Amino acid sequence: MKRTYGYVRVSSRDQNEDRQLIAMKEFGVPEQNIFCDKQSGKDFNRPAYQKLLKKIKPGDLFVIKSIDRLGRDYEEIIEHWRIISKERGAEIVVLDMPLLDTRQKDRDLTGTFIADLVLQILSYVAQKEREFNRQRQAEGIAAAKAKGVKFGRPPKHHPAAFYAMLKEWRCGKISARQAAKQLEIDHKTFARWASGY
Repeated sequence: MKRTYGYVRVSSRDQNEDRQLIAMKEFGVPEQNIFCDKQSGKDFNRPAYQKLLKKIKPGDLFVIKSIDRLGRDYEEIIEHWRIISKERGAEIVVLDMPLLDTRQKDRDLTGTFIADLVLQILSYVAQKEREFNRQRQAEGIAAAKAKGVKFGRPPKHHPAAFYAMLKEWRCGKISARQAAKQLEIDHKTFARWASGY
């Protein structure tokens, strides 16, 4: 008996998968056949995806909302597309991209060929866009640093009593730990501050 399965993925626990679940139900995927991971798409070691992969049989239908829900890496998307469609013998439908539908059209290979070709192009474009985004981000950070923009937490301001404690510590009247305790800071923080004077 041929079954329809849906795969849903969000990158983190605080993201909402409702949009994908609604799309699955509207397509007609039975609720018990929807597998959901709340995990990054950087690799395919995801529990729900692996469980679904074991269930898929020849003739079954694998449904996802968009290709990036399958994964982020160009080569891995292509590899898992091959596993699902060729090794497992299942059909694949990507809801947001009607051309990515391997269901046989008129009993010839046109549907599968076009879907495989479009997948290659889209995966390549997605990979390049991620690389460009990383490059633009690095360039933006470098430009901001050149303008004097500081990143990270702002430095902690010294309490008014710091300079008196610093003087006593330099004179050997108190230890760094004693000075830090009186200032209610960690002794490593006191040592770091003191090294700047």
